[in-house]
Formats: sequence, structure tokens, C-alpha cells
Amino acid sequence: MAAASASRSRSGGSARSGGAKASIPQVSWRTPRPAPIVLVSGPEEVCAERAIGGVRDYLKTEDPALEISDIRADDYTSGTLLAVSAPSLFGEPRLVRVSGVEKCSDAFLAEALAYIEHPQDGATVVLRHTGATVRGKKLLDAIRSGVGGGVEVPCAAVKRDADRHDFAAGEFKAADRRIAPRALQALLSAFADDLTELAAACQQLISDVDGDITEEIVARYYGGRVETNAFAVADTAIAGRYGEALVGLRHALASGADPVPIVAAFAMKLRTMAKVAGSREPARALAARLGMKDWQVDRAKRDLVGWTQSSLGLAIQATARADAEVKGASRDPVFALERMIAVIATRRPFGE
Repeated sequence: MAAASASRSRSGGSARSGGAKASIPQVSWRTPRPAPIVLVSGPEEVCAERAIGGVRDYLKTEDPALEISDIRADDYTSGTLLAVSAPSLFGEPRLVRVSGVEKCSDAFLAEALAYIEHPQDGATVVLRHTGATVRGKKLLDAIRSGVGGGVEVPCAAVKRDADRHDFAAGEFKAADRRIAPRALQALLSAFADDLTELAAACQQLISDVDGDITEEIVARYYGGRVETNAFAVADTAIAGRYGEALVGLRHALASGADPVPIVAAFAMKLRTMAKVAGSREPARALAARLGMKDWQVDRAKRDLVGWTQSSLGLAIQATARADAEVKGASRDPVFALERMIAVIATRRPFGE
């Protein structure tokens, strides 16, 4: 009970001074903390799971006798929230994890609104709302206004390359581990489409490897995956290694890769090269102006070695044609990919 009281004090209390609405603290999912009400919002499940797990670990450290209960807001039995959050005979702290608030029942919504007006002493209630619907908005608005003395843990979608880079880099920084820039890029390339797998790969390397994590270590662990990744195929083609790029393409397709994201990987790298081409600005200044990371600019400059404005334009045109063809303009998407790779890797029109 003392732990939860301390948590309530840390959250700033539940009172609203003079009736004015106060915004609640925003807490990083990497460093969550308990409060009477913890709203974990946003679509990124990996971050949400870390946040909820972090609150649990925090409370267990304060009191190993923590009682944990799970509730589904969409399949809710009236009275459950109050029952599981009520003080027990021996006064152990309670953690109540509520999932599916974005599709909550009317019964849950009514009881949750009543509960946050008078949270139970010694209880931490974690509400998970993905943001997929506006269901429960009245509850979210009340929590965000300060009712209940809560905190919010935003879990925004991690979709952009820069966001994925920051996520992976943060995994190693949080563990106080160093990873070489090229090793990090290889890891991102290997898990370009699945943040859950990327997070698991980062944690495996942190757990298994002593010392700094190098590109060779990443290749040893995930080399097979890197070889079949769309970005790896694009890298070899852009570097002019035609035969290797074709082998990588066929390996990727045999492993179940879809032609559309393969073309998208080529397009993204070529667009970055086009943005950087011809600029003499320092990498940091150019990255800031273009809204990119320093490493992306450095990589694009390395990729541009041997390219001219004419050959880059030809490659972009070939990629645009392949994009249309793999989306239905051609009956043979594999040939469209092979022709695109031929143009990019040889830097000449197809057939010359």
C-alpha cells in the first residue's frame, strides 16, 4: 500500500485545482512509472507491451507480493473492476491490466468513469487503448484532464525508417551496449517489415553477445535473412553487382518475398540518393534540411559513387516502370523485377 501511495504522489495526485483541467504527465514507454491510472495509448504493440511490463516490474520491485489481475474491457462483467482493485485482507498492492479499451462495453465504460473519480488506495489500473476506434473517448478525455491522477504512455506507430532506426538504437542504448553503425543498419535491413522481430533480434544480441556488436556478429546471427531482404538486393544492384543481385532476388522470391515491397525498397534508396546527389553540405546539415538521419545521408553518398545524373535518372525511371508492372500492368512481375535490376546494376538501358 505504501508503494502505491508513493506512486500516487509521484503522479501528482488526482485533484483538479479550482475546476481547471490539467494535462497529465506523458511518460516514455521505455521508462514507465506507476500511478493510480496508467493510460497506455497508441497502436504500437511492442512499445505498449514494454510499457505495461515496465509498470509491473516497477511495482514488483517495490513489493514482491503484488497482486496482478487482467480484465478485458470488451468482454466485461459488471463489478469486476471494483472487485479486483479493492484492498485485500493483508493490504498487498494491486495491479489491474485492462485490455481492449478501444472496443469496451457500455458496462465497462460506465464503471471505469466512476472508478477514476475515486481510485482505490494501493491499486494501479493500466488501461490499454490502441486508438483503432474512438470508442472510450469520454474515458480517455477524463483521464487526460487529470481525473484519477493518471499518467499517459504514448505508443506511436513505428513505421518510418528513421523511427525504426531510433527504436533499434534505443534498445542497445537502454542496455548500455554499443553497436557499430553498419551493424545496426544490417540489423534494420534484416528486419525491415516486422518491429516485433526486430525488437527480439536486438534483445537476443544484447543477451548473447559480450562486448561491442559488430557487423560480422549480425551477419553470423542473421546473415541468411539479410541475404533475402529487399534492401540487401537493392544494395547489391546499386553497387553494380548484377549477378549477385539476381541471385539475391531469386532467393528472396523463393523465400516468399512479395515483388511490390522489393520495388519499394529500390525506390526508397534511389529517392534518397537523388535527394543527396550534388550536395556539398556537411552530412549533419544536409540531414537536418532533408529530415533524415546523418547515417542515411552518409550511406546515400557512398551509394552514389560511380553514378551520374543520367544513370540515376535512368534507374529511377526503370523503378517507376517496375512499380507499375508488379502492381498489375504486366503479367510477369518477376521479369519486371529482373529488368529493373539489370538497368540499375549495369547503369544502362535494358538490352544494351
